[in-house]
Amino acid sequence: MNKTGCFIIHLERATARLGQVDRLLRELPIKSSIMQAVDGISMSEVQKAHYKPHLLRPSYPFALRQAEVATFLSHRACWQAIIDQELDAALILEDDVALEEPTFSRAFEAAQAHMVQGDLVRFPIKIREKPLETLSVNGEPCVMVPQSIGLGMVMQIVTRDAARVLLEKTRHFDRPVDTYLQMRWDHGLRVLTVWPSGVREISADLGGSLISKRKGLWDRIRREILRPLYRVQLSLYLRMKGDKR
Repeated sequence: MNKTGCFIIHLERATARLGQVDRLLRELPIKSSIMQAVDGISMSEVQKAHYKPHLLRPSYPFALRQAEVATFLSHRACWQAIIDQELDAALILEDDVALEEPTFSRAFEAAQAHMVQGDLVRFPIKIREKPLETLSVNGEPCVMVPQSIGLGMVMQIVTRDAARVLLEKTRHFDRPVDTYLQMRWDHGLRVLTVWPSGVREISADLGGSLISKRKGLWDRIRREILRPLYRVQLSLYLRMKGDKR
């Protein structure tokens, strides 16, 4: 990839994270810029209208919070920037990420060595995925096509062709961005995972998550019941729809 950019998603009012943003701007291996995150408390009606519940199957069992809609729109803004700036790919990360060197540099190099145009490469903070196919060679971090795609969007490389597909497929969306990415049969992209990734999430050190909020007892119970049922449905759809990579 000859022309690669980097976008750090940062919410303007999250001033406690500015120090970490500055640190990332210094430490990242490519020229980086700040992507102003969409703010869930001040979204326009046009922005809110991107969210349409129950669009896809299996149906997502929870209504999205405004912050989750805003997070999805923030990632869409990064994908659009890839197209607008005519980049071959971009590294996209959230502002509560910390780099662990030299592990991150090795992971970044391995990802670049094995990805092709149209791919998306995940840098997870935990590894829960099992390889369907392993691409890396001896001495490299593991670069794999996972059997099922894990959750989390703390950092990923998105190629130009992948950004174009994702923008087209998510003009409207009905679930969080990482949950949509699991639906390989819908977007048809090859999603890779690199591990160890050399990244960790430090939101607790920066004032806590900007998405989660305290839930009532009934809501917690309902989620504990419906979440595993949704995971079973997702697994069944993956088997029925086949392996699109």
